[in-house]
Amino acid sequence: MASFAYVAVDKQGRRAAGTVAAETRAAAIDTVVGQGLSPVSIAESHAHAKPAGSIFGRKGKVSQRSVEAFTRELSNLLGAGLSISRALALLKREASNPAAKEMWTKIHDDVIGGKSLADTLTQFPTTFSTVYVAMVRAGETGGFMHVVLQQISDFRQREQDLKSRVKSAMIYPTALAVVASGVLIFLLTFFIPRFSRIFAQFGEKLPLLTRIVVALSGWLITYGPFIGAGLLVGAFFLRRWLTTDAGRRALERLLLATPLLGTVMARFALVRFSRMLGTLVGAGVPLVMSLKTAREAIGNQTLSDTVGHAIEQVQRGTALSKALSNNPRLFPPSVIEMIAVAEETGRLDKELIRLSQTYETDLDRSLRMLVALAEPLLLLIMAALIGTVVVSMLLPVFTLQDMIN
Repeated sequence: MASFAYVAVDKQGRRAAGTVAAETRAAAIDTVVGQGLSPVSIAESHAHAKPAGSIFGRKGKVSQRSVEAFTRELSNLLGAGLSISRALALLKREASNPAAKEMWTKIHDDVIGGKSLADTLTQFPTTFSTVYVAMVRAGETGGFMHVVLQQISDFRQREQDLKSRVKSAMIYPTALAVVASGVLIFLLTFFIPRFSRIFAQFGEKLPLLTRIVVALSGWLITYGPFIGAGLLVGAFFLRRWLTTDAGRRALERLLLATPLLGTVMARFALVRFSRMLGTLVGAGVPLVMSLKTAREAIGNQTLSDTVGHAIEQVQRGTALSKALSNNPRLFPPSVIEMIAVAEETGRLDKELIRLSQTYETDLDRSLRMLVALAEPLLLLIMAALIGTVVVSMLLPVFTLQDMIN
């Protein structure tokens, strides 16, 4: 039995919407008429016949590229004057990806059925983030949906560019760390045992450094599999712990306390917060609602908690600049001064966007500096570890040479 979404009017001319289960469309019409309603439109809704999870299980996950295209095209269609129902109908018909087509169909049917677009999107939390939904809800409330959708599209594009630069900056240091670990394990498990057997034949007492390295090598060979298994189990439980609120906050506090890295994380949060807040305020969203939405964009619970306290102060009538001044790590004094001036001149949205662009450039420079420092530091650590192993093997050679002479 299929599910049909309908839009109808009652005897008083009031609009009604819902779904009915029926074998055919004609039977669905009869059911709606039997309820004392006059059908306006009835369409089969395949998505209602199965859980939303099937979108991900059977046909795969909707890609972020598809979501970005959906957002941009929906904004263009609404800006051209099309109704939300007609725009969604066009998008679901034009979708080429099966998973995206099924999801757009579900969204279309729910909106036609009377749900708001924001409420419909909350059914797909892995595809539409809380920030995305909050911005859509603000656009629906203010009546400027196409503007908000365009801003979401631009915001997501800049976010992806920023994240790509962060990932690119970490590639080389990560590769160095992996190579250093691989070389060290090779020396301790393959190279050292062969030298140990040679030294044992001479029966001489080995230097302290050599004995330490040989003992470490033997310990690694004997207990290596157990160490590897222990690391895997530890990583599994550590990852589970980090998914909890306490674990996530502990990691965030540790990273924020790390010199330079903590500054980079705080600047990244500032860029996201400023851009989101400026975008929403510029679109006409009330300040408190904008702050609540922008808080979700920070991506760091420890820092977003401080913004939560600032929101409470703004609701009590405190100026935004004064409310944000309690967190100098996220909002440096210079930023607070610029926000205060922008509030006085009525240019808060433009100043916040300008701040995000300025600090994005500063963040890019800080990332390059961090990588520039990490590369020689990792090379130094790798050289020191490998050099220690090599020296520990050369020391007995000089001892043996003296014994032979």
